Amino acid sequence: MSPADGTPAGDTRDRLRAIREAEPGPGTVAYFDYDGTVIDGYSAGAFYRKRLREFDVGPVEMVRTVLSGMRGIRTDDDFKEFLSITLATWKGRSEDELHALGRTLFRDEIAGSLHPEVWELVAAHQEQGHQVVMASSATRFQVQPMADELGADRVLCTELEVRDGVLTGRVAGTSLWGTGKAEAVRADAAAQGVDLAGCFGYANGTEDAEFLSAVGHAVAVSPTDSLRALARERGWPVLDCAPRGGLFPSVTDVARTAVFYGGMAGGLAAAAGAGLLHGSRRRFVDMAGSVGADVAFGLAGIDVEVTGAEYLYSARPCVFVFNHQSKFDVPVLMKLLRESFTGVAKKEAAQIPVWGQLFWAADVAFIDRSNSRAARAALQPAVDKLRDEGISLAMAPEGTRSPTPRLGPFKKGAFHIAMQAGVPIVPVVIRNAGEIMWRGAQTLRGGTVQVAVLPPVDTSSWVPEDAGKYAEEVRGRFLDTLAAWPERRIAQQYDRSDHSQEDPA
Repeated sequence: MSPADGTPAGDTRDRLRAIREAEPGPGTVAYFDYDGTVIDGYSAGAFYRKRLREFDVGPVEMVRTVLSGMRGIRTDDDFKEFLSITLATWKGRSEDELHALGRTLFRDEIAGSLHPEVWELVAAHQEQGHQVVMASSATRFQVQPMADELGADRVLCTELEVRDGVLTGRVAGTSLWGTGKAEAVRADAAAQGVDLAGCFGYANGTEDAEFLSAVGHAVAVSPTDSLRALARERGWPVLDCAPRGGLFPSVTDVARTAVFYGGMAGGLAAAAGAGLLHGSRRRFVDMAGSVGADVAFGLAGIDVEVTGAEYLYSARPCVFVFNHQSKFDVPVLMKLLRESFTGVAKKEAAQIPVWGQLFWAADVAFIDRSNSRAARAALQPAVDKLRDEGISLAMAPEGTRSPTPRLGPFKKGAFHIAMQAGVPIVPVVIRNAGEIMWRGAQTLRGGTVQVAVLPPVDTSSWVPEDAGKYAEEVRGRFLDTLAAWPERRIAQQYDRSDHSQEDPA
């Protein structure tokens, strides 16, 4: 909001500054509401949509749910009525079953709604040694997966009664909506021996006004109109997060996606002509990747900002390793690497229209993740191309897309390949491709993808039995870079490392 409307102006940088100016250590607690605050939308929707897909919603329940949604949840009684609908459907189901369902829905759907701005706030609190607590009226099945991903210290939520591992359909204790959440936060602070006056609270709805009033540093996150007005009245800062999309993409995003793929198709057509003219499949692949990506990015209004671009060429052939958040990582790499490279993809990718054919032409190694022996055999041609033809290899050592910006563990395959081929590792750190194309999304948003290419890592002294150690060392470089996004000078920090390799030129 602008200062003209009376709401304190600010963005993520202002909120990060406030966190870093706060008292460090566990005596400061940051309490985060979940639905609408940590994520865009409501986690309960994912559970309900799954039941709709499985035709597990009867007409009476559907009518009750629609009526409840039309009325909205404004009072404690409204929340209790809404919760009773959910509890009736869960009654008799095992606690383990619902925890497993919550983890699956988080990975496949809910995680894609995470506000990246809030992710940064959580990380800043943790850097300060603050405790991070999720405080939500939702159930533990909904909240715990996100709390685990964020590394939260505790979860305050609406607990459900369980007997012999089975839900009874009743709440255990008090639901954490409105006053219930405020009381839970006060009790938690008392149990921790902390003063709420030095603590932070983040929420998006007026039902959390009492909770926000209890802490010394209240922040309204993408607030409802009523909370925005209250924030203006009480001088609470407002953080407006970028919308995370919805069930239906905007017309603009659909159009952007169409022109992007249209540009890629145009590049493929031009590349096909050049390939035929020169009788070279490699010429076709290189032009498709470079020209197609340039045209597509330009038409779609998507930029790529690169730090350390010189390292994209200084040590080829090499193994490029990148963190994997989004399907959009592949076009980003095509634009950056441009020529003389191939990659690794799951075998299912061979069936994707256009992309599958392009991957095949580029000699991408298709691997079966369920068969490690077959996967190793499928990678051998890539090793041969590295060693014999100078064709670099791009791999995501996490093995699959991560559901949030958190960096997953690194597998050892890319590091074994680099050792076998006798080539360096070049880390390519992608910061925010997931904000251009959410996990599971089919459309693109405008914006700028930020990439930091780190200095090459020399593998000439590596031994196979230490591959796991090397993988962790390189992963550490990714973590350091993501934690403190580099200016150009910071990207040079590893130049003095014993593992770095500079261009002789």
